[in-house]
Amino acid sequence: MDSIIELKQVSKTFKDKKAVDRISFRIAKGSIVAILGPNGAGKTTALSMILGLLEPTEGEIRVFGKSPKEPSVRHHIGAMLQEVSLMDRLKVREVLELIRCYYPDPMDMDALIAMTGLHGKDLNRYTEKLSGGQKRNLGFALAMAGNPDLLFFDEPTVGLDIGARRRFWDQIREFAKQGKTILFTTHYLQEADDAADRILLFHQGALVADGTPEQIKSVIVKRSVSFLPLEDGSEFRRKLTSNPVLSNFSEQDGRIVIHTDHTDQVLEQIFAEKLGVRDIAVDQGRLDEAFEQLTSIQEEAV
Repeated sequence: MDSIIELKQVSKTFKDKKAVDRISFRIAKGSIVAILGPNGAGKTTALSMILGLLEPTEGEIRVFGKSPKEPSVRHHIGAMLQEVSLMDRLKVREVLELIRCYYPDPMDMDALIAMTGLHGKDLNRYTEKLSGGQKRNLGFALAMAGNPDLLFFDEPTVGLDIGARRRFWDQIREFAKQGKTILFTTHYLQEADDAADRILLFHQGALVADGTPEQIKSVIVKRSVSFLPLEDGSEFRRKLTSNPVLSNFSEQDGRIVIHTDHTDQVLEQIFAEKLGVRDIAVDQGRLDEAFEQLTSIQEEAV
């Protein structure tokens, strides 16, 4: 699989503080990768180095096999940072036309306009008159203006309503299908769980976890199957206790909760034993639980 981005033992130190500590990873073409971590974890520093905005103190970074500072590399990159900065006294359409002119193979103007969510007279509004959400939508379109192969988004959905968020992620998935590679940071962990096919978890400058959302959750998060019993209490509990697959259970608000790493086996045994139950719920674990536990483990190890 082609590697679009490669980091080898990369560190970045500011005076006496190491913001990024010997991180190494590769990112394949067409991936959607979420970079997660608490504030100060090194996410933005890592992105800035990949973009060529910061020079690593140690290690090596390659983007499309070259230094990220190479002009030929930058033509293939689009980025939207958390603070969208727009030129005043220019109208929406004028800004889009201007940025498109800087690239040899820009994206179609009509497609960019569709990304802004603005139509008709709104395209003739000055950028400083746009709302926060409209500015972010315009920032997204500007990041796409050069028809880039590699996209960076720093907290891309901050300030967007639910509908705009959904449209954004639908568009990102479509870009990935086209072979574009996407990296993004977010504090909305559910977005990372839903949209990313890979997660890089940073903490205190180190890369503490790397895998699919399911892989990261399976390492640390306990899964469970819960239900309401329809049978007599003591007899029902005896059946659970005598079955090794069902024996690790607790009771919460009248529900039986079976703690397990193998929810499929639990469901099979519930039906095999012909247990009288209703309202079965399977909890496969949440990414926020894995996030909290992995960062806590890292803090205890320091």
